[in-house]
Amino acid sequence: MIPGARIVILGRQGAGKGTQCVRLSRHYVVPHISTGDVLRAAVREGTELGKMAKEVMDAGGLVGDDIMIGIVRERLAKPDADTRGYILDGFPRTVAQAEALDMITAAKPIHVAIDLDVPREIVLERLSSRRVCRDCGTNYTATGNEPSPWICDVCGGDVQQRADDTPDAVNRRLDLYESQTSPLIEYYSSRGALTVVNGVGQPEHVFQRLTDAVEARR
Repeated sequence: MIPGARIVILGRQGAGKGTQCVRLSRHYVVPHISTGDVLRAAVREGTELGKMAKEVMDAGGLVGDDIMIGIVRERLAKPDADTRGYILDGFPRTVAQAEALDMITAAKPIHVAIDLDVPREIVLERLSSRRVCRDCGTNYTATGNEPSPWICDVCGGDVQQRADDTPDAVNRRLDLYESQTSPLIEYYSSRGALTVVNGVGQPEHVFQRLTDAVEARR
């Protein structure tokens, strides 16, 4: 195990990023910093930037780059991330955010940006077959042989497909990801900071590829 890893994880939703980020966080003993978690924490803690973000969200708007960059800057300055490193998940999403991250981390640059690559058709299949318990949030995978009604094994709630997990909705999200992230992939590639990791296969095999990629950069 190599302490002090500073890693950016890129990849489509449905590529298994979340689970692998948690595993990497435990392996390298560094915080897993997800954009959503950081944003909610800033709002909950009532920081100045958190209050600004809350105003935007309460008004139904999207939190802009300036606020998000500020919130990430504050999080990376905390002792756990500053001294040990971090797994950044969900940030940066755009080239402007990547440029800001380079400035924030100028004294301690990231070691590697990893593109966890899973083909679009596999992501579409995974997300389209995902089902979620309405009450407790437990995830299931539909196979076509489910009972009706489908009752959650954990809490007895109704298992349903999320409105944003239909093939049309998933395709729209993937189109947005491609338009935003393709330039980001090029950005890190042009700086020699990008490693593409095959995200298809057994979770333990994918994890081994990820740790190999990190350690090659260290």
